[in-house]
Amino acid sequence: MDTVVLPGGRRYEVRGGPSFPGCAPARSRVAYAAAHVVADPLAENVPGAPAVLDWDATLAFRRHLWRHGLGVAEAMDTAQRGMGLDYPAVRELVRRSAAEARSAGGRIVAGVGTDQLPPGPATLAGVLDAYREQLADVVSAGAVPVLMCSRHLAAAAHGPDDYLSVYSTLLSEVDSQVLLHWLGAVFDPALEGYWGAADVPEAADTLLTLLKEHSSVVDGVKVSLLEADFEVALRRRLPPGVRMYTGDDFGYPSLIEGDSLGHSDALLGVFAAIAPVAGRALAALDAGSVAEFRALLDPTVPLARHLFAAPTPFYKTGIVFLSWLAGHQDHFTMVGGLQSGRSPRHLGELLVLADEAGLLPDAALAAARARAFFATCGVGVGR
Repeated sequence: MDTVVLPGGRRYEVRGGPSFPGCAPARSRVAYAAAHVVADPLAENVPGAPAVLDWDATLAFRRHLWRHGLGVAEAMDTAQRGMGLDYPAVRELVRRSAAEARSAGGRIVAGVGTDQLPPGPATLAGVLDAYREQLADVVSAGAVPVLMCSRHLAAAAHGPDDYLSVYSTLLSEVDSQVLLHWLGAVFDPALEGYWGAADVPEAADTLLTLLKEHSSVVDGVKVSLLEADFEVALRRRLPPGVRMYTGDDFGYPSLIEGDSLGHSDALLGVFAAIAPVAGRALAALDAGSVAEFRALLDPTVPLARHLFAAPTPFYKTGIVFLSWLAGHQDHFTMVGGLQSGRSPRHLGELLVLADEAGLLPDAALAAARARAFFATCGVGVGR
């Protein structure tokens, strides 16, 4: 029996889902999954300690994403940037993943930030140099850079001109295409007022000023504000040739489908959890079947909304929990001890939603692992 006793006493029968075949990358959309890292379960991956990764499992998960037609967005916030993954580990992660991408023929972009700087105040010059260092690391590894938001810049900048100065300098120095990333305060409260304004439309004007000046080197901008209407409005104002990469893990089906005026491409954390379904959905869109695209992707939205529920930064815990249940790794341990970031009740509901979306290919394995985890929480154990 594949029955699990959930927190609260409900008995749930895990049904399992199909084993989706691999598929080619989509032609009509560009789609990246922001991949998590797999910790070494026997290392000292405790809060405040340097991250120690299981490299075999980490790279195997990236091959899983490529097999289902998705590109890999490496070393983004899903990989615990700013929440346990230190920069030496990031540098090695990008180097290894880019090499794996070349071997597998997979698409890869990688995050560029300033998290090698110590906590506390930084100067604009220091922020710029930190960005330059990471940009050089990503380019030398062979990945496409994603200029991520910087907590240090958010603290040091006094207004829009400071953001324009830092970003314009970087974009003037690059020799290849880059992506920009606007991560909202819902994901990281330290980024409140990014681009120099608490008012989101005003901040967007600053971003558009930057894009119009440097559109020749900007492939696209990833927007993670969880405001679908705003994303569509901004998408329509982008300079020609600059893509909108949705980071909206609540409303991605309609944003990717688009309308008569355009669509969003995708760079999503949730795609790491739903890769087999996402790959098939994008293939359906390539074939002109919007109905099949929505029939596949819409059932994943309740799962995504639960994954990214407040406090949103801890969605990473749910991503790893699902990866363990689906058999992509052998344990539920995270760098920085972040496996404690969600409650047993939250993870119990996550199990149900993932099963309903057909994302647990081996029902017996998922049920056995869920029972083992909930037993450590005192669920289903006689007293």
